[in-house]
Amino acid sequence: RTLAKPKVLFMLPPGWDALGKDSFASDEFEAVLDGREDYKPEEITYFSGFRPPPGFLKTLPNLKAMFSLGAGVDGFLRDPELPRLPLTRFVDPTLMHEMAQYVVMHVLIAHRGQRFFDAAQKESAWRQRMLARPSRDTRIGILGLGDIGGTIATSLLPFDFQLTGWSRSRKNIPGVKSFAGESELPQFLARCDYLVCVLPLTDETRGIIDAKLLAQLPQGAWVINVARGAHLIEEDLIAALDSGHLAGAVLDVFQAEPLPDESPIWRHPKITATPHIAGITDAQAAFAYVADCVIRCESGQPLENVVDLTKGY
Repeated sequence: RTLAKPKVLFMLPPGWDALGKDSFASDEFEAVLDGREDYKPEEITYFSGFRPPPGFLKTLPNLKAMFSLGAGVDGFLRDPELPRLPLTRFVDPTLMHEMAQYVVMHVLIAHRGQRFFDAAQKESAWRQRMLARPSRDTRIGILGLGDIGGTIATSLLPFDFQLTGWSRSRKNIPGVKSFAGESELPQFLARCDYLVCVLPLTDETRGIIDAKLLAQLPQGAWVINVARGAHLIEEDLIAALDSGHLAGAVLDVFQAEPLPDESPIWRHPKITATPHIAGITDAQAAFAYVADCVIRCESGQPLENVVDLTKGY
């Protein structure tokens, strides 16, 4: 190829600061690291990042496509001036399995009552007790049955739980009963001893886990949110926990991140909070994905995992 390599502008999160310029070496493109080196906006052909500042992407006049480094693209869609260009999302089996591991781990910790035994160990107390219910009578509902939700559901299959999923359209996953559309949401919620949220964040799903939704869950249900903090009205969750309607919650995402010191979530006895680590994008896999996207664009092949900007996923 005699033409100059296309330039990809990377806008990286703070956690990737340790990556040097050599980490971005590619035969397919020239990497430009935003905030670390100077560049001319008109030289940029592609953009890759997580949450570009609103209005930023429109300043790149020769942009051809945008590649999200995360599974979710709400960081792009929050920009009211987002260029109407192809936007792809990062679909990585490793990331999906990490998310599934996280959910399976916390479902089992809650199901087996491990917190009770942790507390007993601290007191050197020999306290035996039965499971609240057998696995076969325990109902787990996945709110959002896309790539990640499907992987989570499949990972839970060996444990003999009753599995359901809710999504915008009907899905066909062996061993998982599919509910679809707004009219079937109440029926789905009534069958969730554990509600696991992995929805994409859109205008329709923002704030979906509110007091009204939580009231439709069975008494003693758990909420696990590994999607986005904006899906959940945190005050409503705490009220449902304090009233005794919900038994517990596991939160990996929050309305404000990092979670502020004064947040009651830190100290709530019924909440397990982790710092958005359920699934972390692997840099090497992300760069391979960007290279594949560039090859496809430059050779005229169709991109994979293109986001429908009207749906938000």
